[in-house]
Amino acid sequence: MKIGVIGSNFVSDWLCQAVQETGEFTLAAMYSRKQETGEAFAAKYSIPLVYTDMEAFLSSDLDAVYIATPNFCHAPQAIDALKHGKHVLCEKPIATSLAEWREMEKAAVDNDRVLLEAMRPAFDPAIRTVKENLPKLGTIRRAVFEYCQYSSRYDKFKAGEILNAFNPALGNAAIMDIGVYAVHVCAMLFGRPLSVSSQSVMLCNGMEGMGTIIMPYEGETAGEGFQAQVVYAKIIDSVNPSVITGENGSILIDKLSQPGLVTLKLRGQDSQVLFTKETDNNMIYQVRAFAELIRNHDIDHAYKKVSAIEMEILDAVREQNGIVFGEQ
Repeated sequence: MKIGVIGSNFVSDWLCQAVQETGEFTLAAMYSRKQETGEAFAAKYSIPLVYTDMEAFLSSDLDAVYIATPNFCHAPQAIDALKHGKHVLCEKPIATSLAEWREMEKAAVDNDRVLLEAMRPAFDPAIRTVKENLPKLGTIRRAVFEYCQYSSRYDKFKAGEILNAFNPALGNAAIMDIGVYAVHVCAMLFGRPLSVSSQSVMLCNGMEGMGTIIMPYEGETAGEGFQAQVVYAKIIDSVNPSVITGENGSILIDKLSQPGLVTLKLRGQDSQVLFTKETDNNMIYQVRAFAELIRNHDIDHAYKKVSAIEMEILDAVREQNGIVFGEQ
């Protein structure tokens, strides 16, 4: 299958490396707004065709496209690609709102094509290992999903230079860029929460820098409920793992975007290693999953349901904290 790439940032590098490693697709074309930028990126991966015209790119014989552009571009570009009969793998967050997501999902169904969010932990075997071992914890009582990463662009922001990563007009916020990993893993493991309560720390230009979300969940029987907490930031680093705690013990995950170590600590017992990472580029798992969905023609796959819950939570956080995209 032929895949085309939209966007030439470092995430696209990881995707292209994963495509080459898995052999699931052929890197057939590159779209960039500037010819020289596209050619420089394409040369690294021997991509034969470079387009600066989106219509020509999408009208070519590609089977699928990967979208790694600013957040506000995801929905219109994905919908356009789906209408051109292309399967779409779109970077996280797949949309900037639930309304956008629903438009994208409708386009996928209407055009009988696979639409998939490129959410790395969703396909990583580490998270599958976590899910398989949850019963060992007994009744779950608390889950804290923490992901704080000091942005490489934050120093320039503090010096007065606002790059794309800190420009809310492009659909950026800490919840969209960083918190979404934690929200998605929580939704994968536990589904839709009973409610969402959140607080954000806003920067001087209206950009959300960090935040906390509290979400209660109902247990299978009365009295077995628990609380999930999501802690995220683009302006500080985290030294804490994510921890799921039950009455029998805890599971610890070192890093949500690319888990390297998952451990189980049962009450009164020594820690047990459940998982250590198998690769430095866990995009290989999402590439394989995307290819399998296409081969199986699985349009209504389960990953979409988790993306929808993710969008519901993100919408609630934005509404509660006045996180506005577009011109400020």
